[in-house]
Amino acid sequence: MSKISAAITAVGKYVPEYVLTNQILETLVDTNDEWITSRTGIKERRILKEKGKGTSFLAAEAAKDLIKKSNLDPKEIELVIVATATRDMQASATAVFVASQIGATNAFAYDLDAACSSFLYGVSTASSFIESGRYKKVLVIGADMNSSMINYKDRATCIIFGDGAGAVLFEPNTEGLGVHDEYLRSDGTGREFLQVPAGGSIEPATIETVKENKHYVYQDGKTVFKWAVSNMADACVKILERNNLTNDDVNWLAAHQANKRIIDATANRMNLNAEKVMMNIEKYGNTTSATIPLLLNDYESKLKKGDKVILAAFGGGFTWGSIYLTWAYNS
Repeated sequence: MSKISAAITAVGKYVPEYVLTNQILETLVDTNDEWITSRTGIKERRILKEKGKGTSFLAAEAAKDLIKKSNLDPKEIELVIVATATRDMQASATAVFVASQIGATNAFAYDLDAACSSFLYGVSTASSFIESGRYKKVLVIGADMNSSMINYKDRATCIIFGDGAGAVLFEPNTEGLGVHDEYLRSDGTGREFLQVPAGGSIEPATIETVKENKHYVYQDGKTVFKWAVSNMADACVKILERNNLTNDDVNWLAAHQANKRIIDATANRMNLNAEKVMMNIEKYGNTTSATIPLLLNDYESKLKKGDKVILAAFGGGFTWGSIYLTWAYNS
């Protein structure tokens, strides 16, 4: 019997209509287009403006796009994982609501949060479910409404983040395509450098925490940058070494879109040419859990069956890692 691997068979995406450009940010905080672009590579980001809509809306729309493109019957989906750091509400899983919204009535669902590495961890989880033979259609959605936790008076964070969602369907494959290996890591000593201080169980919401702006993202940019550059690149090199891959073997790097300089540093460590590096950070900014599935969707027409793809991410917590997979279809 051929070994079962978990292969990506469909992708989808959704980004809000409103475009927050660098020029608009110039009117909100002390910054400018040249400064933002040179340090991050970001030109614009999408923001969900409609009241009453949150991460579940982004996730459901991305899933609906995948369902429509692939002509998938949502009732065939057996598991829905929503990778997110900005769930709709406490004590109620966003994924459960998303599954109902898209008509996945035969699926069970849950959220997975590992900050910007959430989608990567979701891929690992989906792959294990598929390889076990227990399930045949697992939907992983990376979705974040980062604008819900951004202080647009804080130029250290408001220039970076945007809202969006990407969806990926995993199915069994016996041709040797799909997920081959993963190298995932975490270090809890780093959580002080990237966090939303209040709103959790340690410091529940009060009038004081709201007045003190503790429900917005705090980031020690220099420390996070150093950790990200080192660890994301190390994870990718480790994956190459473990699988006897050279830079010539790799067709694509799909790295978390947090900062162009971090992506470039990772590509340089892997000795990859720029044309092998997926990049859309200039359009969306850092969409946290959504960056990698958005890349896969945006590059779908360029991806070919058999292409070797390296996924990589680094996020708060700290969490990071890399996954090696072979693309399973031609669009």
